[in-house]
Formats: sequence, structure tokens, C-alpha cells
Amino acid sequence: MQRQLNAWLFWICLLAGLIPAWAEAQQKNSSETIPPARSTYMGRRIAQAMSYHGADWLVRPTRESEERPSEVLKQLRLKPGMVVCDLGCGNGYYTLAMAKQVAPDGKILAVDIQPEMLHLLSLRAESEGVKNIEPVLGTIVDPKLPKESVDMVLLVDVYHEFSHPQQMLAAIRHSLKPTGQIALLEFREEDRTVPIKPEHKMTKKQILREYSANGFRLAQQYDGLPWQHLMYFEKDPNWISQQVSDKPEN
Repeated sequence: MQRQLNAWLFWICLLAGLIPAWAEAQQKNSSETIPPARSTYMGRRIAQAMSYHGADWLVRPTRESEERPSEVLKQLRLKPGMVVCDLGCGNGYYTLAMAKQVAPDGKILAVDIQPEMLHLLSLRAESEGVKNIEPVLGTIVDPKLPKESVDMVLLVDVYHEFSHPQQMLAAIRHSLKPTGQIALLEFREEDRTVPIKPEHKMTKKQILREYSANGFRLAQQYDGLPWQHLMYFEKDPNWISQQVSDKPEN
């Protein structure tokens, strides 16, 4: 019920031009204590998060030829009725397409930490008449997802920007249904021809190292994309939870 109220509040604030007020209210309702951000994790330098000022890059005309998102959507194999989270949804490039695939009974939980991104998403959703999207203002440690209710969490070129990867992966794990999966897209660090800054790329080896350390195991992978890894992770039933340290790495 609270999630429905939050979603309605978002759309009301959107129509009234009060998105900043909605964001402030959401943050005030959060009682979590956020530990210091990490600069590195397991030997990897954490990249700076993309600002909403660069949102136009997400909907650039060349994205299809560069990344083949249409092939990604095909590989996700979404079905009507599914509950899917687009974590780090930005202005909704994947959100809108997935919402149409899971309609009429499914929905997309569109999570971002920037209310401006959610505002841009809402404008696009309204323009296209897409209704089955629930905007969620997350934090850098918690995507604010309901327990064991999500079929798939899509992470498109965003995991490498998590300043608190352990906390975020723990929250995602908590949100997945027993059969739920993470679909992870990251630019290939192994390929020097991929024209992306090094800190915004990851190797498969590094991905597997970090995800296995946080309670996930590789379920499958797809290597047919021009620039990115597409890897699916499921909960590892044999994993023993370790206490998450709040101490940032130097």
C-alpha cells in the first residue's frame, strides 16, 4: 500500500511541477544511515555516476547500432505479468520498452537516485501513454524494492558506478523472487576497441569475483553484443552471508 501511495504522490507532484518536493519528502521518510562511499572495490576503481545533465546520451540515435538494445530486449525474454526492475533507469530508454513487453498485468519498477531522471522518464511515459511504470527514488545504498517480489533486475551500465556495491547487491538479493535473476550489462574491459572510459568498463573475471562474493552465481551469459557483456545471475543457495563493512576502501 505504501508503495502505491508513493507512486501516486510522484505522479501528482509531476503534474503540479513539484518533483523536488516529492524527492525531499521521500528522503526525509528514509531512516537509513548511509556509510561513506567507496572509491574502490575488490581492486576496481568505482566510476562517478552519470548526471541527469547527460541524459540525452542515453537516447542518442546511434545507440541501436552501437549497443543493439533491441537484441538485449530479445535476450531478456520478458513475458506479460512479470515484475521487472530497471535499476538506474535514467530517462527510461529500457523502461518504456520493457513496460510494453510485460503489459498488461506486469509492471516496471523504475529506480533512480536522481529525481530529475525520474521526471524525464515520466514525461516520456506520459507522451507514449505507458501506464505500468512505478517510479522509485532509491538511495546509493538501497533501491527501495519490495521483498522477494521481483522477477528480474536489469542493470544497464550502472553497477560499476555503485558507491556501495555490497549494500546494493544485498538489497537486490533481498528483492528477488526465489527464481529471480539479475541481468547485468557492462561494457567489455577486455576489448580495447570499445570507446568507453576504462573506469566505465568491467571484465568478466571482475564481475564474477564481485557477484560471487555477494551471494550470486552465474546462471547464463550472452556474448553476441557489440560492446557489452550480458550476464545473468541468480541467488547462490550455498552462499553464507558475510557482514558488510561500512569502512570505505582507499
